[in-house]
Amino acid sequence: MQCAGLTSPAPAATAVWMGRRPRTARWLRGSARAPRRVVLAAASSSSSSSSPSPDANSNSPGSGGEEREVEDAARMEKAASFLMRSQKYAMLKQQLAVAAQFEDYKEAARLRDSLKSFEEEEPMLRLRRLLKKAVEEERFEDAAKYRDELKILAPHSLLKCSSDATTLGVRVQVRSVYIESRSQPLKGQFFFAYRIRITNNSQRPVQLLRRHWIVTDANGRTENIWGVGVVGEQPVIFPRTGFEYSSACPLNTPNGRMEGDFEMKHIDKAGSSTFNVAIAPFSLSILGDDNDDVLL
Repeated sequence: MQCAGLTSPAPAATAVWMGRRPRTARWLRGSARAPRRVVLAAASSSSSSSSPSPDANSNSPGSGGEEREVEDAARMEKAASFLMRSQKYAMLKQQLAVAAQFEDYKEAARLRDSLKSFEEEEPMLRLRRLLKKAVEEERFEDAAKYRDELKILAPHSLLKCSSDATTLGVRVQVRSVYIESRSQPLKGQFFFAYRIRITNNSQRPVQLLRRHWIVTDANGRTENIWGVGVVGEQPVIFPRTGFEYSSACPLNTPNGRMEGDFEMKHIDKAGSSTFNVAIAPFSLSILGDDNDDVLL
């Protein structure tokens, strides 16, 4: 997996939020050098159970490792089932796009109904709806139960496809979206685009020097990616202005997460030390989330 920059707009005054989804073409305009891959850490975690002490009663409830092994196996089975359903959902969306492109409206209608049925029956989407309703009705015990079930079913599902963080007055907002036209679910290739807005709310001009991304797929494999600047630039961002760009990340699972930081420095004083600006975690998900706000 390797994230690649897509567009490189000139720095501009901070834009306003727009409540509509971007056209795919906006994400895919232009190209730039791909970031340098530096470290690939396979973080597949396997839970190891310690051997019981000789004094432990193996017949006592909860004392042995068998119950933990059964729970771990059930958890892994649920996660694997979710991945398979997500892949099926991605294929249905891609087939619908192809049917619409070739004006096969009968097939498109059938696929649309299949997608609607899938969304109504998908356990993760159902749990999301239940969790949201429980929070709205202040049934917090039920909300906690639904949240725990979501954690087991799909660890990344509790993340939004957007994030917002501010460090030393520099605000970083991100929004991701799944791109069906660039994905190949049958080959395990899922393409996600994201747009980033950096706003300098401090009183000093800053320059973005380097980026660091941590990309984690649904299997827990993590890749660290470092690169110079963003989309081939090291933009200077003056106070009360912003810089925006689009980029993309291919993934070998239908969902995952990204987070990282930008290395920046103040340029109004010689010898200023660099500092890191956080990019809060956000989800890469073919199922999206309940937030329709996007960055344009």
